[in-house]
Amino acid sequence: MRRQASGAAAALLLAGCAERAPVVRFDPGPVPTEHAEGQRLFDARCASCHGRFAAGTDVGPPLAHAYYAPDHHADAAFRRAVEFGVRPHHWSYGPMPPLAGLATADVERVIGYVRWLQRRADVY
Repeated sequence: MRRQASGAAAALLLAGCAERAPVVRFDPGPVPTEHAEGQRLFDARCASCHGRFAAGTDVGPPLAHAYYAPDHHADAAFRRAVEFGVRPHHWSYGPMPPLAGLATADVERVIGYVRWLQRRADVY
């Protein structure tokens, strides 16, 4: 009986991963000067999967979403995703590979830009 119950619970948990996230639709307005370099880096290295303004695409989730807010995915989670890649765990996208060639300071600029986008999207 316990085995059936745990199997049912696992099925319910995995059911949430079968869907793709909705694309977030918003206009963040002008990007502040302090986030311009983060935007440039994001657009060059991240937007092909995560979309313009981190709104998501059919191949990558929206980072301007509550699942990626600091209380759920701290900045360290973004750093680790860039360095090591990440397995899918919220939606049915494929795994994110590590991103080579980004200096630590560049990653911090991208994170700052994403956090700014999240605030503009009322994620937190």
